[in-house]
Amino acid sequence: MNTYKVDFGSTPWDSPAPGVRVKIHKLEARQLRLVEFSSEFVEHDWCRRGHIGYVLEGQLQIEFQGRQVTFGPGDGLFIPAGDDHRHKAKVLTGAVRLILVEDA
Repeated sequence: MNTYKVDFGSTPWDSPAPGVRVKIHKLEARQLRLVEFSSEFVEHDWCRRGHIGYVLEGQLQIEFQGRQVTFGPGDGLFIPAGDDHRHKAKVLTGAVRLILVEDA
């Protein structure tokens, strides 16, 4: 493996929940995730994790305590961790694909 290059092409998909699949590259305390959500994805609980990412394809809407923000191709997202920034995502198109950089 090249330390500086992440080969997502040879990384297998994992499906941790219905409607979501992910390829993860971890290095030390950080991880890079290629994530794909389908319209079957339902986020039942509020997420309190922080996310930094970029939407590659599709559209999703993220609710922040009653406020909705729509993200589409080319949009970046920067969500701090914690209760003040808890959020739920909803897929607006057939599928959404994005890159996320997070603490592992």
